[in-house]
Amino acid sequence: MYAYIKGIFESARGENIIVENNGIGYKIYMPLLLQGRIGHVGDQVCVYTYHYVREDAIALYGFPEPEDQDMFELLLTVSGIGPKIAISVVEVLRPAELAMAVISGDVKKLCTVKGLGKKSAERIVLELKDKLKNFDVGDVAEKAEMASSVPSAGKSEVEDCISALVVLGYPASEASRAAFGVYEEGKSVEKMIREALQKLAK
Repeated sequence: MYAYIKGIFESARGENIIVENNGIGYKIYMPLLLQGRIGHVGDQVCVYTYHYVREDAIALYGFPEPEDQDMFELLLTVSGIGPKIAISVVEVLRPAELAMAVISGDVKKLCTVKGLGKKSAERIVLELKDKLKNFDVGDVAEKAEMASSVPSAGKSEVEDCISALVVLGYPASEASRAAFGVYEEGKSVEKMIREALQKLAK
């Protein structure tokens, strides 16, 4: 239902955060380590979300990057893995780390996640190995490194620039490199798009 929510990081209450958008406060479940990656209270943030609906529960789960969200959804396809365990895995292991652990059959690495037992870890490896064999570990690691160079206050502008470039037909990986490459604090999104297009045209 919700792909992402952009707004003000209003507050953090344990493992839940409140993001305000147009006068509405969205309560989003996000473990502490993931909270540390989106910014600080008062920042303009972009939280990628998964709307979980069951007969006995309705909740929004939040992630700092779309790759985290993708991995969470992939983990939910594993039999016996629910949202609480899935988000715990994503909290501890970055997408590239998780993919490497699954591809290499590193059950011990997966078991470092609190609440994930050996049998469940083995099931994750068994059911996701084929799905992740073509996963581009290097590309995700590179994007994570680029994102870490941008302060949280500027990530919304970078995301807007990437979105505009993708709409114009550029692959997401190229758009990300160009947008991160032209980012400077205080630079408008429009100027970033112009400079990124010049970079991509070379």
